[in-house]
Amino acid sequence: MKILITGGTGFIGSAVVRMALADGHDVVNVDCLTYAANPASLSDVIDRPGYKFAQVDICDRTALAQVFADHRPDAVMHLAAESHVDRSIDGPAAFVQTNVMGTFNLLEVARSYWERRGKPQDFRFHHISTDEVFGSLGTTGQFDEDTCYDPRSPYSATKAGSDHLVRAWGETYGLPVLLTNCSNNYGPRQFPEKLIPVTILNALAGRPLPIYGAGLNVRDWLHVEDHARALLLVLTHAGPGSSYGIGGNAEVRNIDLVQKLCAILDTRRPAAAPHARLMTHVPDRPGHDLRYAINATRIRDDLGWTPSYTLADGLAQTVGWYLENTNWWQPLLERDGVGMRLGQTA
Repeated sequence: MKILITGGTGFIGSAVVRMALADGHDVVNVDCLTYAANPASLSDVIDRPGYKFAQVDICDRTALAQVFADHRPDAVMHLAAESHVDRSIDGPAAFVQTNVMGTFNLLEVARSYWERRGKPQDFRFHHISTDEVFGSLGTTGQFDEDTCYDPRSPYSATKAGSDHLVRAWGETYGLPVLLTNCSNNYGPRQFPEKLIPVTILNALAGRPLPIYGAGLNVRDWLHVEDHARALLLVLTHAGPGSSYGIGGNAEVRNIDLVQKLCAILDTRRPAAAPHARLMTHVPDRPGHDLRYAINATRIRDDLGWTPSYTLADGLAQTVGWYLENTNWWQPLLERDGVGMRLGQTA
């Protein structure tokens, strides 16, 4: 297949690009290169004949239409999004523009392209979303594909809006859409503003390791490579209108996750041990959801997917990657907002 991937220079997007190329697909990477993008994440594939890059903003409908006309993709995987909750609290307008209006533009361009080609049945528009659209769980239960939406942050509200648009374009216009909602991703090449890379890089620098509130918020952690494999399985094997929850089966409290990372760093960098001495509680994020967890039974039963990484193995691999790839993350520390506490203006 020739797959048009939006946001292919970001964390999850670049993992999907690399895996799609390894599977023999051609890829057209559409990315406007925001602060969170890093072309170095694709340094090992940019010279492959099956890889093309277009620096285009998904809010620019004219430019998007030209990309479709030039490359004639067989499918779309839509990953481009503003995704950091703290930034959405400080500046929600960018999230509305990219996540809602950008998705609307992409749907309209894809629909027009699909209709001009005679509405091929094998075309797919795969929208990649998050479990945060479902709100917050208590101490028990899991999200599944039938969970009602209940977003609590500007980020999750705009992602929920984009999910609704995708489903509406499938129902109203017949566009062959797919929708997936994933749990928290982690792994190599994650931009250094999310919890795991912040913890690793702050620990290496001897800086405080921030724990929001009491650190009791629970997340279900999914390795980015497992997620990329699940996404490609859905794209190539699921029928139009399908939706899947993708989770890592790895729930852990934030405070316990940071302690696990500190223990790994104690082994890898014993001279600075114990790294847990750097753990510092800071004021909580406004509206911080207590717990997320995904029931991934449907994708297991339908497509045979289960996560291959245990949390222990995945964290060890991730820490090792950051230790060995200083040249990838060091330049990113100078980008706007990195290293600053955001999301307190509410």
